[in-house]
Amino acid sequence: MKILLVGNSSLAQVLRPVLASFADVLTAGRRDCDVTLDLGWPVEQFRLPSGIDVVVNTAAHFAGPDFNAILAAEDINTLGGLKLCHAARAAGVRHFVQISSINAGLDSASDYYGIYAISKRHADEAIAYYCAKAKLPCAILRPSQLYGGAATFSRHQPFLYGTLEKALGNEDIVIYGSRDARRNYLHAQDFCRIIAAVVSGGVEGLYCCTSEQDSSLLEVANAAIKAAGSTSSVAFDLAMNDIPDNVFPYDDQLYRLTDTYPAIGIEDGIARLAADRSAA
Repeated sequence: MKILLVGNSSLAQVLRPVLASFADVLTAGRRDCDVTLDLGWPVEQFRLPSGIDVVVNTAAHFAGPDFNAILAAEDINTLGGLKLCHAARAAGVRHFVQISSINAGLDSASDYYGIYAISKRHADEAIAYYCAKAKLPCAILRPSQLYGGAATFSRHQPFLYGTLEKALGNEDIVIYGSRDARRNYLHAQDFCRIIAAVVSGGVEGLYCCTSEQDSSLLEVANAAIKAAGSTSSVAFDLAMNDIPDNVFPYDDQLYRLTDTYPAIGIEDGIARLAADRSAA
């Protein structure tokens, strides 16, 4: 099996060796990849290598509040993904795997609703529609908040990584507001095993990928203190606004289908981060 892994993402860094354990993996992206590919290119420039069986798209634009960022998010996430599907079909690819986000299911009532969530949902719908019309088998995976494996995950999980850094430095940890907000974290190694099962099994459909247990900010802080053997204390800053939850219903449909379940809880996951940080 030959897989084209698209994107220079943090996920792609940790996913490649997992896929390479059972397949020949080529990387594609704007820099430092086997194949140069930019999802912002016009469709005429998209040419995939011959002999690719599976495309796994991890590329994403995380957007921002200004108009240019909004435009770029739709251009890369939605139109770029659609152009990649079209190129995959033209190249005779047999399976397309789109890495989306759990945020694609958010609506305007959520505090975390924004153009990233909107463009990811648009991408999921456009890709599913195109693949159905083109008879290209497709799987769309929506993971919750990913962490672990590559240090670059810290960009999107500032509280978790920042808390660990404070614990390692024996600094006190502050949680804004009066409530212990909850998150759903999924360790990247768990998600990589799930993707590998989807690829090797030729799974089709749209699936949410979350951890069974949500984690509160205080649980994250305590796990970091334990992992670091730290003397840090934790306090709530009541003068700051409360932080809203960002959790989702647990759905194990894909896990049952592939017999592949998340196995790394938040305490174990943060302990692994601390060990990696100490080794570095």
